[in-house]
Amino acid sequence: MSYLAKGLPAPVPAPDGLDAPYWEGTRQHELRVQRCDDCGQHQWGPEWMCHGCHSFDLSWVAIEGTGRIYSWERPYHPVHPALTDQGPYLVVLVEFPQADNLRMLGNMIGDPLQDVIIGSEVEAVFEDHDDAEVPYTLVQWRCV
Repeated sequence: MSYLAKGLPAPVPAPDGLDAPYWEGTRQHELRVQRCDDCGQHQWGPEWMCHGCHSFDLSWVAIEGTGRIYSWERPYHPVHPALTDQGPYLVVLVEFPQADNLRMLGNMIGDPLQDVIIGSEVEAVFEDHDDAEVPYTLVQWRCV
C-alpha cells in the first residue's frame, strides 16, 4: 500500500552518487547513514567530509530504524500538485540516540490529526514502489 499520492516525482540518488548507499539501503529495508572512520561520529545528510573532525574517510553504516520525535509539523497546504487532496499530513523530525542524536525528516503515517508528542518512540516503515520505472523505497514513520 502506498501512503503518498501517485504523481510525485520518484526519488533518485544525487547526480554525484553521494547518497546512493542510502537509497540502496532503503531497498533492503535498512536505514543507512554516514559514520566517520576517524572519529566515529554519525552524520546525516550525506557529505563528503565529516561534520566533526573534517576527515574525508566516511563509511555508510546501517542504524536501528527506531528513534524519537524531536519536532513535528502538520502541513495543510500541498507542496506539490500531486498532494492537492492529501492535506493535512504529518512531518516528523526523528532523532536517533543510538547514532549521535542525528536527525532525519520524514512523513508520519496514520491519522493526520493524531496527537503527536515530542519524545514519542517511532519506527521506520519502508514503503516499496516496485512498479516504478526505477524501483525505490521510501522511509515513513509510525509510533510504536
